[in-house]
Amino acid sequence: MTARFLGILGRLGRPQLIRPIPATRIPNPRAEVNAQKETLMRLFITGGAGFIGSNFIRFFVDAYPDCDIANFDKLTYAGNLGNLKAVASRPSYQFVRGNICDRQAINQAIKHCEAVVHFAAESHVDRSIEDADEFVHTNVLGTQVLLDAAREGNLRFVHISTDEVMGSCEDGYFTESSPLRPNSPYAASKAAAEHLVRAAHVTHGLDVVTLRPSNNYGPFQFPEKLIPLMITNALEDRPLPVYGDGLNVRDWLYVEDCCRAIDAVLHRGRTGDVYNIGSRAEKTNLEVVRALLDLLGKPHSLIEFVSDRPGHDRRYATDPTKIETELGWRPSESFESGLEKTVRWYMDNTDWIARARSGEYLQYYERMYGARERINAEG
Repeated sequence: MTARFLGILGRLGRPQLIRPIPATRIPNPRAEVNAQKETLMRLFITGGAGFIGSNFIRFFVDAYPDCDIANFDKLTYAGNLGNLKAVASRPSYQFVRGNICDRQAINQAIKHCEAVVHFAAESHVDRSIEDADEFVHTNVLGTQVLLDAAREGNLRFVHISTDEVMGSCEDGYFTESSPLRPNSPYAASKAAAEHLVRAAHVTHGLDVVTLRPSNNYGPFQFPEKLIPLMITNALEDRPLPVYGDGLNVRDWLYVEDCCRAIDAVLHRGRTGDVYNIGSRAEKTNLEVVRALLDLLGKPHSLIEFVSDRPGHDRRYATDPTKIETELGWRPSESFESGLEKTVRWYMDNTDWIARARSGEYLQYYERMYGARERINAEG
């Protein structure tokens, strides 16, 4: 760990979970929390052992300790109950292992809940290119099963989508009315799920709301995604595989800021609406990787350009004006502060990294990057 990074860590405090406030008034924060507790006392969360889902559960139980949470998760390769050690012993938290495509299991587990927050999805673009079947099955059929259960119980349904459903943004910014033009099997499956959510609202009057977050990063992210992959490789002085020319642009959103946005939409979002969530922190992949290497005190020579993936979207850029003006949400972390906190977390949690990178992950890494790295080395 470099002296520069130690100095940065010394200046960083504990991440603050700032409660979003409506644009029209500034309430007493404690009164706002209490008012929201009275309306939603039991949440049914799918995919809560994954990256964003587990961060949301930890955030939510701290913000609303009297609210019950049922976490329904299949525990695929990216699901990790270790992400939830901090809340596992709370009487208000319950874990149920199951598949969202299993209608009987969903109907049993969702009883007595008041709202659904739907994170569960196959989410890695590279894996969808390799084999799209599971993405269609989980992301499309699974969403419909959940919508049917929510309609039966008259629940609010919060659907976590992605900015990728709108395809590549050549200029300007995505808005909530931008057409859906997905370019990968993963994005296509999420776009299909969005259509089903909208249809449930229009046809059946189900209380739904959809969120399209930009690229999330932060603690507990599975190391197949860009930022944790680069951090974990750099810590071992391994090559950092960067697709193509590294100039693909993403809007980077710290995961705790995303959790606050979900909370705001869950409680105050307009039924039937869509909300983009972004931080206006556009960076090329190469800029992100270089920033990580600088924080870790590692040489840029670790960067290794590999052959690009098929259909790689050039730029995502979301306009979050709607959630900012309607619900008063703003990101609390800059890209720089969020990245520093993320690097610190991975450096402090090497045991978690080792467990996450064992077994199936190693086989996947070799399939995705091993051949490309060899091709690059051979010229």
